[in-house]
Amino acid sequence: MPPGSGGTPLTFASYVQARGPVLLRTARSLTANPCDAEDLLQTALTKTYLAWERIEDHRALDGYVRRALVNTRTSQWRRRKVDEFAVDELPEPDPLPAPDPAEQQAVRDAMWRAVLKLPARQRAMVVLRYYEDLSEVQTAEVLGVSVGTVKSAVSRALAKLREDAQLASDVLGAATDGGTAGGTVEARAAA
Repeated sequence: MPPGSGGTPLTFASYVQARGPVLLRTARSLTANPCDAEDLLQTALTKTYLAWERIEDHRALDGYVRRALVNTRTSQWRRRKVDEFAVDELPEPDPLPAPDPAEQQAVRDAMWRAVLKLPARQRAMVVLRYYEDLSEVQTAEVLGVSVGTVKSAVSRALAKLREDAQLASDVLGAATDGGTAGGTVEARAAA
């Protein structure tokens, strides 16, 4: 309850002296920094002082000051300044060069030629797993085999693809001509 409700006229100074700590707690709940809270309260109290003569019900002063605190904080947030700093090096990474579509197609063609050399059952499993992007369970259901069969057959097929000398020379040749080197055979097949 603000002072002065017992019949004595309430002055701005007596109000701030009596209610300052409570209002500062309110301001601190609106900001992350205690110094900003003090500045916020000071601004809200300045607005209250300017309107002091127009406030008829001094019992509602706390509500008036709280509303001034919230409105002032909202205005500060809307006007916030985004700081920019000059730096020697840009924080953004250099963009990766776009892969050459012709080289990507050459890698896909080499991969497909190698896949065609696989036995029919392994080829079907590799196509379903990596070209059609089916899970092991889905691949097993489509082919009517167990999940373990899919895992072992795909593992053997990938080992054959890794050992394929023609595929390695085709893929590495395309990669050293300016394409993206590295990655696994499986990743290149999915590309």
